[in-house]
Amino acid sequence: MPAPNLTRDQAKQRAELLEVESYDIELDLTDGRGGPGEKTFLSTTTVRFTSNRAGERSWIDIVAESVRSATLNGVELDVSAYIEDKGVELPELAESNELVLVADCRYMNTGEGLHRFVDPVDESVYLYTQFETADAKRMFACFDQPDLKSVYRLTVIAPQDWKIISNALAESVEETPEGAARTVFGVSPRLSTYLVALIAGPYAEWRDEYTDEHATIPLGIYCRASLAEHMDAERLFTETKQGFGFYHQNFATPYPFGKYDQLFVPEFNAGAMENAGAVTFLEDYVFRSRVTRYAYERRAETLLHEMAHMWFGDLVTMRWWDDLWLNESFATFASVLAQAEATEYKNAWTSFANIEKSWAYRQDQLPSTHPIAADIVDLHAVEVNFDGITYAKGASVLKQLVAYVGLEHFLDGLKVYFTKHAWNNATLADLLSALEEASGRDLSWWSAQWLETTGLNSLSPRYEVDTDGTYRSFAVVQTGAKPGAGELRTHRVAVGVYDEDGEGKIVRIRRVELDIDGERTEVPELVGTAAGKLVLVNDDDLTYCTMRLDPASLTTLIDRIADITEPLPRTLCWSAAWEMTREAELKARDFVTLIARGIHSESEVGVVQRLLLQAQTALNSYADQDWAREQGWPSFTQRLLELAQTAEAGSDHQLAFVNSLAGSVLDEKTLAVLRGWFDGSAPLEGLTVDTDLRWRLLQSLVAHGKAGEDEIDAELATDNTAAGRRHAERSRALRPTEEAKADAWQRAVYDDALPNAVSDSLISGFSHPGQKALLGSYVAKYFEVIDEVWARRSSERAQPTVVGLFPSWAVEASTVEAADAWLTGEQPAALRRLVSEGRAGIVRALAARDFDSHQA
Repeated sequence: MPAPNLTRDQAKQRAELLEVESYDIELDLTDGRGGPGEKTFLSTTTVRFTSNRAGERSWIDIVAESVRSATLNGVELDVSAYIEDKGVELPELAESNELVLVADCRYMNTGEGLHRFVDPVDESVYLYTQFETADAKRMFACFDQPDLKSVYRLTVIAPQDWKIISNALAESVEETPEGAARTVFGVSPRLSTYLVALIAGPYAEWRDEYTDEHATIPLGIYCRASLAEHMDAERLFTETKQGFGFYHQNFATPYPFGKYDQLFVPEFNAGAMENAGAVTFLEDYVFRSRVTRYAYERRAETLLHEMAHMWFGDLVTMRWWDDLWLNESFATFASVLAQAEATEYKNAWTSFANIEKSWAYRQDQLPSTHPIAADIVDLHAVEVNFDGITYAKGASVLKQLVAYVGLEHFLDGLKVYFTKHAWNNATLADLLSALEEASGRDLSWWSAQWLETTGLNSLSPRYEVDTDGTYRSFAVVQTGAKPGAGELRTHRVAVGVYDEDGEGKIVRIRRVELDIDGERTEVPELVGTAAGKLVLVNDDDLTYCTMRLDPASLTTLIDRIADITEPLPRTLCWSAAWEMTREAELKARDFVTLIARGIHSESEVGVVQRLLLQAQTALNSYADQDWAREQGWPSFTQRLLELAQTAEAGSDHQLAFVNSLAGSVLDEKTLAVLRGWFDGSAPLEGLTVDTDLRWRLLQSLVAHGKAGEDEIDAELATDNTAAGRRHAERSRALRPTEEAKADAWQRAVYDDALPNAVSDSLISGFSHPGQKALLGSYVAKYFEVIDEVWARRSSERAQPTVVGLFPSWAVEASTVEAADAWLTGEQPAALRRLVSEGRAGIVRALAARDFDSHQA
C-alpha cells in the first residue's frame, strides 16, 4: 500500500503549531518466546511535545497493522476508526502534552520502514530501517517531517544473540523473563525523524576508532554473518579515517554524533542512507567476487557522501524537501573533493565528469526536467525527485559556484553555516547568506540563474587563425539554455588549447580561466598565441554546460583521442562525442567505431566501463538496426574479444572487457569462447572465473539459448545465497522463450509480496538486446497495467516496475503513439512524469536511428 501523503502546507501548519521535546520508543521484535518475530512487532511510543495554542487539534502519523491504544495527557482516545491515511487525531491539545501510543507495526520486505530479511544460507533474521523520505511512521508514532526535530531514546527487546545498533550507544542490556535481551539506548542528539535508525540481527562486527585533536570516534562496521569472509574492513576503516580527517580540517566543526557505525544490509533500495551515526549501505558493496578498481572508487565515494551528510543534512537539516537537492548535491560535491584530496582516488573528478555529469545531462534534457530548486508540494513529488538534477546537476552547479567564489571562501562559508544552524533546520537562503558573508560576493543573481531555471547552455569556440599559425581572434559563444526559457548564464570556465608534443602526444599548451557572460565573450589572452589541434572551452570541467567542438577539434577527437595524455580532458572529449551521438549529431556507428579504435589506450577503468556501456546503448537504441545486427554487434564484440585476450592477464581492463562481452549480442563463435571460460575447458589467461563472473557468463549463454534451467539450478545449488538467488531469478527471466517472459512479467507486475531486490532481478532479465522479437506484445500490456501497479504499491515499490518495464526495447513510432494515448488520461503526476521520460527516450532513439541510417 502507498504510504500516506503529506503536503508542504500541512507540514508548515503543523510545524508552526508544535515543538517536539522527546520520543521514548519501545519495540518488541520477538515472538514472545525470545525468538524473532515474523509479521508484526509491538511499538510503544511516548512523545512529549508542546503546542503554541492550547485547545488546537493536530494529528500524529502512524502506519500500522493496528493501533491498540492512544492516550493523550491521561485521556484515552478513540482509535476504533484508525486508518493509515489519517494517522491518529489529537484533539484539545494543551500547552504541554504527552501521548502514549501502542501499535502493531508491520515488518516490511520493500526496503521501507523496518525491513525484515531471512538469510537463505543459515535462516538468520536481519532487520534494518529505511525512513527517508517519511517512513519513520512505519516503526513508531511520530510527527514525520524534517522540521520537527527531537531527541529519541530507544528500548529494544530482541533475541539475545542479536546485535542492536541505533543512533546512540547502548546504555544497558538485560535478559527478559522470556529469554530475550532488552537493550536501552542513550538519548540521541536532536534529529529529524527520517534520520532515526535501528539495525538488528546476528550481524558480524569489526571495531576501530579515529582520533585527532577534536575527538576519539568509535568506529563500527557490520554485515551479515554469511558475508563476513568477504568484508574488507581494514580498507573501509582507512577510507573512513581519511574522510574524518578531511572533513574535520575543512568544516572546522567536530563530528557531532559520538560514534560512527557503517552497516551493510540486505535488499537495500539505494546505495546508502545517512542515518546519524548509523549509516546503512547496500550490501553489494561487500564484494564477494573480484571487481575492478572503479567499484572500490565508487564505494569510497558513497562512503564519503554519507559521511558529509553527518554535517550537511543531519547536523543542519533542510526545513522541507524543496532543499533535498542541497543535501544531496553538497554531499556529492564534498565526497568527490574528499576523494581527490584525501584518498588514493586522485582522479575522482574524472569519474565525476564521466558519471555524474552524464547523468545530469541526460536528466536535464528530458521533458520532465525541473529547476534544481524544485517546487516540492508534497511527499509524492519528492519521491520522484531523487534524480540526476537533484544529485548530479546540483553538484555540478556547486562545483561551478566554488570555481566562482574560490574554494577557500566556500569552505569558510560552510563554517559559518554549520556554526549558525547546528541542530536546527535551514534553507538555501541561509547557505547563500553564509557564503556571501565569507566571500564578500553578492550571490542572489547566481541562485536565479542556476537554481531556478532548467536546461543546458552550450559553449563553443569561435576563432580565426593567421597565416603564422596564431589566433587572430578568439571568443566563446554561448547559446540559450534548453530545454527551458533560453536563459544565458554566467560561467566560470577554463579554455584549454592542446597540441602535439615532440613525442606524438596531445598535451595542453595553454590555459585561460575567465567568466563567460552573454552570447559572446572575447578571450584576448589567446590572441597572438599558437593555435592548437584541440580546443576545450570547459577544460577542467569547471562549469555545467554542453561543450561543443569546432571542426578541427572534432577531427582530432575522432582521429587521435588515444593520444590525449591526461584522463580528464580525454574524458571530456569522450563525453562530447557521446552527447553528439545522443543529439543525432554524430552517427551511432561512428561513435561505436571511435570506442573500438580508441578504448585500448584509456587508462581509467571506470571510463572504460562507462564507454563500453555507451557503445552497447548506441548499438541497441541509436544505430540503424539492420547495420547493428549485420555489422555493428559482430565487429564490436570481436573487438571486445581481442581486447580481453590481449589485455594484461588478470587486469581490471581484462575483466571490464569480459563483463561487457557477456552483456552483448553474440554470435555462435563467441558464445563458444564464453562456454570455454565458463566450464574451464578453454580458460582465458589471468581471468578468475569466480562466483559472480560465473553467473554473468551463464546468463549470457542462457540469453542466447545455449544454457537452460538445468544449468541455472546447478549453479544455484553451488551458490544458494541471497545474491545467488537473485542471479538465478535474472537467469530464468533471460531465457529466450515466450513462457519465460510471461512468467517474469507476471511476477514483476502482479506479485506484490516479492522483495524489491528479487523484482529488480526479474525486470533486469526481462529485456535483452538480442530478444526484442519476443517482447512485441508487451508494449500494449505495459500501458494496460501501470495505473493499477502505481495504485497498489508504494512509490518505492512501484517506480522500479514502471521504469524498468517501460518498453524501451520497442523503438517505434507506435510506442510513442501508445504513450501519447495513455498520457491523454488522468494519472498521478509522478507516474505521468516517469512515463513521459520513457517516451522521450524513444523519441531520442528514433531521431538517432534516422540520422544513423542516412548516407554521408
